[in-house]
Amino acid sequence: MARAPACQGCQEDAQPVTTVTRHAPQRRRPRQHRRMIAKENFTRMKKLRFLLSLTNDDNDYQMEQSSAARHAARKLGVDLEVVYAGNDGIKQSQQLLSSIQSSSAPRPDAIIFEPAGSTAHPQIARAAATAGIGVVLLNRDAEYIAELRRVFHVPAFTLTSNHEEIGRIQGQQLSAVLPAGGIVLYIQGPAESSAAKQRYTGLLETKSDGVQLRVLKAHWTEASAYKTVSSFLRLSTSRQAQIEALCAQDDSMAMGARKAFEECRELREQWQRMPFLGCDGLPKTGQEWVRRKLLTATIFIPPNADLAIEMMVKSIATGALPAERTFTTAKSFPTVEVLKQQSSARARAVSR
Repeated sequence: MARAPACQGCQEDAQPVTTVTRHAPQRRRPRQHRRMIAKENFTRMKKLRFLLSLTNDDNDYQMEQSSAARHAARKLGVDLEVVYAGNDGIKQSQQLLSSIQSSSAPRPDAIIFEPAGSTAHPQIARAAATAGIGVVLLNRDAEYIAELRRVFHVPAFTLTSNHEEIGRIQGQQLSAVLPAGGIVLYIQGPAESSAAKQRYTGLLETKSDGVQLRVLKAHWTEASAYKTVSSFLRLSTSRQAQIEALCAQDDSMAMGARKAFEECRELREQWQRMPFLGCDGLPKTGQEWVRRKLLTATIFIPPNADLAIEMMVKSIATGALPAERTFTTAKSFPTVEVLKQQSSARARAVSR
């Protein structure tokens, strides 16, 4: 009788067996491989719990984020809790911290959040990593992600759109629909939003010199844009502006602005021929509004909360860290070339 070769460092548990043929001693697997096996066993035994915190529940993109995330969670067997911050960074930090430090309910295995305010919640992220909780930052960059990966060895990464590129696409769209230039009423997101700042920067790079902007700010919702534009249209100076187009940093704000114009009878003839441009371009909202000619163009930005869940589950299961930053690709809808053709066709029709 002889003992079987030790398997994965468990010599004391080995049982006597009959040796039929001689084999070379089995090598111990590398520590990283053993860790991956442990992760896989853990995943099979324990149902993962994730917390997703979104900025608000009054925006078509945020609602699509929620829907996509829930679908991914069901598919992967993840227990997902979704909370909304109401565009309040302080409220969001309290929601996240409460879950991380909870003593009455199981803590999440990962937090996934899109910052609602000016901060990306570095203290919250570090508290989560210290507790062994994974961290995913949506649609925002933060330097602390590299630190979390290096110091705490937890799955930590960002999933975001290239917001400057989105702005550049919108600048190209404006130049296409206003080849002769003109005044554009531009609805920007909140002042503290890095996405809003980056989209504005990108737009300035590509818009034609003849396009002049009148900038108003709103909070990524239809209601906030409606209120802002309605107030602007009540000013006597708005009548003198000769606005040629409206461009908003998301579709909800574009539709809120359109509603404000529709209620202004004095400008009926003007707004009926104005291009309205938005952004987010989801199939059931932004793209549908373009087909119904409520918007002239939008930019499709794919939701990424579902991808965040898939990447986090894979990282926990394998022990391998995802890339520190992953970009989603934005596309003009319709294409900029189609917008140019439509603009040329309108110009020919007017000249007849």
